Amino acid sequence: MELNRRTVIAGAAAAGIAATTLGTGSAQAATGSASGRKPVKEPFGKLADGTRIYRWSLENGGTRLKVLNWGGVVQSLEIPDRHGRHANVSLGFARIDDYVAKTPYFGALIGRYGNRIGKGQFTLDGTAYQLSVNDGVNSLHGGKQGFDKHVWDVEPFTEGSDVGLRLHYTSVDGEMGYPGTLRATVTYTLTRHGAWRIDYEATTDKATVVNLTSHVYWNLAGEGSGTIEDHELTIAASRYTPTDAGLIPTGELAKVAGTPFDFRHAKPIGRDIRAGHEQQVQAKGYDHNWALDKGVTAKPEHVATLRDPRSGRTLKIATDQPGLQFYSGNFLDGTLTGTGGRTYRQGDALCLETQHFPDSPNHANFPSTVLRPGRTYRTTTIHTFGV
Repeated sequence: MELNRRTVIAGAAAAGIAATTLGTGSAQAATGSASGRKPVKEPFGKLADGTRIYRWSLENGGTRLKVLNWGGVVQSLEIPDRHGRHANVSLGFARIDDYVAKTPYFGALIGRYGNRIGKGQFTLDGTAYQLSVNDGVNSLHGGKQGFDKHVWDVEPFTEGSDVGLRLHYTSVDGEMGYPGTLRATVTYTLTRHGAWRIDYEATTDKATVVNLTSHVYWNLAGEGSGTIEDHELTIAASRYTPTDAGLIPTGELAKVAGTPFDFRHAKPIGRDIRAGHEQQVQAKGYDHNWALDKGVTAKPEHVATLRDPRSGRTLKIATDQPGLQFYSGNFLDGTLTGTGGRTYRQGDALCLETQHFPDSPNHANFPSTVLRPGRTYRTTTIHTFGV
């Protein structure tokens, strides 16, 4: 099945999902306004060539979101706890220089292909392609200059009770080795209930592969507050994709039952993180794709829940994608100082990236990520916050 055969919700249908599919948190209902405030734009520094970088601030339904035109980065995302106290639950930097010089992908839009492609190589319609490699011999998150390292055009909007940003970027034919000129639009929407919806859309003029995602690092106790090992996680997946030593999937869809990878029922992330499973040892924790039980769906379905017992904050994720990459912040090493002035250490945050499977172009048994001319790539992920 090629990606271009799956059409997911868009427009008005997507607008209703956050309010009806997952429900809303009481804190958002209590503190949120009936309609969002118009996005506010402010300077956030300059690049070395003088290009100005801006930050947009949005607020709706008790959720506060700050976004950069550099890489579509979520620089801050604030939500209330059980007492109505807001905290930034997304890791990030206070200065543009740090986003440019360091590459942990904090809060970034990822493309043209999220996650890894083995040896940066794939063959499509009989033509072999060599991509930019930036993770040993492999290509990670689009290569050395993926979508996270470009300036996006940003269009703010308010529509009814929603407020948001439309971000546009055109990736030219051959950029980072990918075929076809890809025109991408990513829409960030805060609903009146405080949910954060991401709608991805792209077209191409030549057959290509595409897998867009968001790389927010979550700590529901607040960025810089310490470990996420006490966070409780649920993932609706009976299988995951084991990897080789380079974190490239072997092609197997392994059962989670009886392994530390079983999150079908809520458990603290730290419970099994040091279980000594071979897959954990080579990844230094969790850095794997879960094959969601629902597969590819026509509209977003609830696939994961994250809860912080200390603050009471919860995050529910719905997506139409077939995979979820859970990364437990294994490579945070204390060398990065975040927005709150504190250093980030191993396990101080986690990522939950909705996606197609890593290295899909090289595995015929994985759902296809091929996009062809005349077709439109569409996918939606919804984050619902509560207590």
